[in-house]
Amino acid sequence: MKVYESDKIRNVVFAGHGGTGKTTLISGILYYTGMVNRFGKVEDGNAITDFDEDEISRKISIRPAIAYAEYKKHKINLLDTPGYMEFIQSAREPMRVADVAVILVDGISGVEVQTEKAWNFADEFNLPRAIIVNKLDKENADFEKTMESVHEFFGRSAVPVQIPIGKEHEFKGIIDLIRGKAYIYEEDESGKYKEEEIPGDLKDSFESKREEFIEMIAESDEDLMNKYFEEGTLSEEDILKGLKKALISNTIVPVFCAAASKNFGTAQLLDSIVEFFPSPLEGKEHKVINSKNEEEVEIKVDPEKPYLAYVFRTIADPFAGRITVFKVFRGKISSDTTIYNVNKKTNERLGSLQVLQGKNSTSISEVMAGDIAAVAKLKVTETGHTLADPSEPLMFPPLKYPEPAISFAIEPKSRGDEDKIGNALTRLKEEDPMISFQRDPQTKELLLSGTGQLHVEVTVDRMKKRYGVEVNLKTPKVPYRETITAKADVMGKHKKQTGGHGQFGVCKIIMEPLERGKGFEFVDKIFGGAIPKQYIPAVEKGILEAAEKGYLAGYPVVDFKVTLYDGQYHEVDSSEMAFKIAASLAFKSAMEKAKPVLLEPIMKVEVYVPEENAGDIMGDLNSRRGRVLGMEAKGKMQIIKALVPLAEMLNYQPDLTSMTGGRGSFIMEFHGYEIVPHNIQEKIIEQAKKEKEEASK
Repeated sequence: MKVYESDKIRNVVFAGHGGTGKTTLISGILYYTGMVNRFGKVEDGNAITDFDEDEISRKISIRPAIAYAEYKKHKINLLDTPGYMEFIQSAREPMRVADVAVILVDGISGVEVQTEKAWNFADEFNLPRAIIVNKLDKENADFEKTMESVHEFFGRSAVPVQIPIGKEHEFKGIIDLIRGKAYIYEEDESGKYKEEEIPGDLKDSFESKREEFIEMIAESDEDLMNKYFEEGTLSEEDILKGLKKALISNTIVPVFCAAASKNFGTAQLLDSIVEFFPSPLEGKEHKVINSKNEEEVEIKVDPEKPYLAYVFRTIADPFAGRITVFKVFRGKISSDTTIYNVNKKTNERLGSLQVLQGKNSTSISEVMAGDIAAVAKLKVTETGHTLADPSEPLMFPPLKYPEPAISFAIEPKSRGDEDKIGNALTRLKEEDPMISFQRDPQTKELLLSGTGQLHVEVTVDRMKKRYGVEVNLKTPKVPYRETITAKADVMGKHKKQTGGHGQFGVCKIIMEPLERGKGFEFVDKIFGGAIPKQYIPAVEKGILEAAEKGYLAGYPVVDFKVTLYDGQYHEVDSSEMAFKIAASLAFKSAMEKAKPVLLEPIMKVEVYVPEENAGDIMGDLNSRRGRVLGMEAKGKMQIIKALVPLAEMLNYQPDLTSMTGGRGSFIMEFHGYEIVPHNIQEKIIEQAKKEKEEASK
């Protein structure tokens, strides 16, 4: 594979709502440029950047993928991203290393929910962006209406650089507003075209659109504005120069036309990428941390500086092992060398460097600043790590992922698979940082968490296909607790005579409630040796063990104080075990009198929804026994803050998706425990008794 200099590289990330044609467009680019010998399609299961088994079977992109095209002496790195709600957060990974974001918009539906999210991600990384209005060959596609939608959401800076020839099934080509030429495409999916005169019925539209476009270019640069006033127009050279400058500064968003499934628009997009999309050298500055002094500094891509690379993707290949994908920001990195991992403060030995074409790879001797490559079998390097020269150990801050929105309990289908689950999930988390798993310390269930139900299901499918581990998914148990609301003064007595040494122990305790969150307190007030000191720890242990098993429904008892104030012992028959049993009997007796109640976990919830859905969402939260604390605006979205019982939030994600058309999202964290309402408490206790009876059968 040829090594490309930094100025001959383009890093373009394709993002947008699911189903807008990102993967198909990349397939068309690869076919048109001769990188592959057939036009792979999502529906046929042979698209280059959708190669995972789950992607092929579900016909959606699940994780970002990388491909490249060589075109007019340039290397164009094509970064494909998922567009469906459960997976779109992973689009942020390649956005961090791209120099331009191309946002695809459906020519029928216009701007959709995840289109906005993709745009916001580009904002997060201050990326220049372009828009492609795709599917212009489909029924009900309308370029003008789509542009209205684009302007409504993203403002007037979105300016067409092309207009379509024909509508819906008659869409056959484009008019280039920069060059003033018409291109009519071949119908054989080759992406080839013929240059023709602008159709007579579109000349007026062309003239007005071109004038608007040139005015926008002129407004973005003072020199060009003066030239425009003097000459009344701008030359093609001036337009390209001004457009490039305006694109880099984010003052103009060029809009292209396409029908990706027919490979229409591919050639002109490629020409534009080469002509006026920025190279890595012309791209934005990047914030990094100097690990020597923890100071934040800004850098640009620079081939002359010591090497610096950022790992933005890890592929857990069951055969090749861990494949680490990175972008070089400074200097160059060569195959078969040793590099320094700043995060782990250790060296890594590189093997052969590769450039990725979907799941396939080609060896490359070295990678220049601005380019993207991969290497297999690094020992400690993970997604988010920085590789840098030890003389200048700069480090990229790790990406922060949103908290998982949904959790399921998982259990192995086969008893022998318990140990395999942890290993499989650890490997999958290397590839997908948005999953998390942990064992609940109270319920003892292993919880698998993700961005949505589909995300969790895909993870479970991958465990089975890649590592042969099959699990059952269950709704997780709510970690209820029990406590007391009154004071009780009781005695616990254990006496047993069975021949030889008997068992004898008596303890008198006062049990009373503590403030929420205080846990357990034990006070020894024994005087005069009523209970010998060596047996007092056994009393405390007996109470704690009984409290762990619960009283009402088998949940741990918390937030209570026990004062041991009297007791009796026998010099021969008393023992630690006897006092431990006596203490547990005293505990049960106290629970009968101390008005026990159930406690439930309360979550602090923030729900992000469009303004028009805010009222419905607040009503729904109230119906879930939630207490709405307030609401604040953030752009066109409202953030509703509330305290809601965890039991009411276990299946919230699909309901929120349904109520907001997929535009809502939420985060939640533990807030505290509160008493369960009496009517609900009775149901929980009844259910616990049933489960206990079934388990004992």
